[in-house]
Amino acid sequence: MRHTLPIAPQFYVTAPQACPYLEGRMERKLFTALQGEHAQRLNDTLSKQGFRRSQNVLYRPSCAECSACISARIRVEDFVPSRTQRRVMRRNAHLARHATSPWATEDQYALFRSYLDRRHADGGMADMDIFEFAAMIEETPIRSRVIEYARPNGPQENGRHLAAVCLTDLLDDGLSMVYSFYDPGLMDASLGTYVVLDHIAIAREAGLPYVYLGYWVPGSRKMGYKAKFNALEIYKGGQWQSIGDPADHKAELHPLSVDPIAEQVARITLPDSRAGRE
Repeated sequence: MRHTLPIAPQFYVTAPQACPYLEGRMERKLFTALQGEHAQRLNDTLSKQGFRRSQNVLYRPSCAECSACISARIRVEDFVPSRTQRRVMRRNAHLARHATSPWATEDQYALFRSYLDRRHADGGMADMDIFEFAAMIEETPIRSRVIEYARPNGPQENGRHLAAVCLTDLLDDGLSMVYSFYDPGLMDASLGTYVVLDHIAIAREAGLPYVYLGYWVPGSRKMGYKAKFNALEIYKGGQWQSIGDPADHKAELHPLSVDPIAEQVARITLPDSRAGRE
């Protein structure tokens, strides 16, 4: 008889710090290292349980008395773009998509800096230099791609002009949009929405059922756009469910809204260490 053992990573909790989404609140994260030969399976498994990747770390919000951050994903097969989203697709049909390996370039960083300076000048990433940017893009132990969107050259323009970029992870059941940024001078193009719509198209072509959007936060203007995509599911109460009416979800504080860390960790399902070997 052969026995299988689960992959058993160690989980840790960050110290509380100011929440970037809801003013006056503190955030705390449950996290584990993503490394070694089982990294891809661990990422696949924990992504289905509300975790996100940042370089070689998987994390999930675990804030005291607050459960506002909710993991969200789109059911690709059931998604139908709205009239506004169809206009966004037509408006950006001239962009050329190019998927490449996770390798940072100077033009990506230039776009990233422009995006942060105009859109998130007071955010936690505002001071990132080119070396930190390169680490964000390149330090990935799993299957990742950088998907670039370039606009055509204008009169007397040479070279390549990036309009948007997205760092994307390939999961066994979908695409996970790790981080995206775009030209802040093209606000009218709704590039953030377009990149999500294009990822839905990529997933559909690849036969993948989901596009993972990260966290949706009721009451946060930064995250409100995610609720505008239909066929949206959220991870709540330990299971994926249709979002229903976004107004039904609140960001209220409650002392019993978050389970103790030990209980959270005990309920995490881990992949089998022998999965995929037979």
